[in-house]
This record gives sequence, structure tokens and C-alpha cells, in this order.
Amino acid sequence: MSYTTQTQTSMEAAGESTGNEFLAFTLGREEYGIDILRVQEIRGYEPVTRIANAPDFIKGVVNLRGTIVPVVDMRIKFDLGTPTYDQFTVVIILNIGGRVVGMVVDSVSDVTTLTPEQIRPAPEIGTTFDTDYLIGLGTLDERMLILVDIDKLMSSAEMGLIEKLAA
Repeated sequence: MSYTTQTQTSMEAAGESTGNEFLAFTLGREEYGIDILRVQEIRGYEPVTRIANAPDFIKGVVNLRGTIVPVVDMRIKFDLGTPTYDQFTVVIILNIGGRVVGMVVDSVSDVTTLTPEQIRPAPEIGTTFDTDYLIGLGTLDERMLILVDIDKLMSSAEMGLIEKLAA
């Protein structure tokens, strides 16, 4: 993982445009993308231990090889209706700022490389979540990915995950 990061950073420093890799996942009928370098692993959904007084979008915690990992349900977070859990539901384990967080999504499709020319700014319209958390819209043939700045989203004050974990 660190080799990839160092290689990409050195290539970008040399002025070579490598494009960015995004893990594509679905919530409802929409496709989203997050920076692949934040993804630690992808796991099937398993029941979580609920935490009292946690916001609804925080499903609970799981024990991942000795690390207690908070799990966020993105359908609830983005207000996309009642989540359903089936054989396609997955938990994407993220590593953000040295902290491990899980996010539940409907399914994961693939890893997509987007060049800067394929990323368009997000339109300024009323969306289900604050556009501060959007990188933009990635276009690839007939597909459109809503690119989420997962660092900003997970470390936002309303989520409270990173600050609470760091305390």
C-alpha cells in the first residue's frame, strides 16, 4: 500500500498525469466513488454491536482482528431510504488519518481510473448531502460516478468519528 502511494506521489511530482483510482460502489440506483488509497479491505456485511445513544447512521461496531471499528450505514447517512441487507451488501473498511472506519454500501462494482479531464465539478443544487463532501462527478462512457471526499465526510463534526476515536 505504501509503495503505491510513494510511487503515485513521485510520479505526480515528476509531472506525470496518472489519473486517480476510485472504488465504485452503489447506494440505491446511484453509483459513487471513493479514493481507492483509503480502502483497507472489503468484507461481507455481518451484524454489528449497537452502541447506545449513537446517531442512527452509525450502525454500531465490529471487532476486526482485535480493533474495534465503528460502522456507518451510508444509506441512512445520505437519507436514501430504509437499508436492506442481502448477499451483495458489503462493508468497506477505510483507513482515514490512521483510524479504521467501516461503511456499509449496497454493493461494490469495480475500481475505475479517472483522468482529471473525466472529473467534472459538482453542480450547486440541493443534494442529499452537503456538497463540501463531493470531489465532483466522474464520467466514464455512459457511467457517472458521484465522487465523495471520504476523508472530509468521515472526519466532519456531524460524524464525530475521527475526533471521538482520537480522544
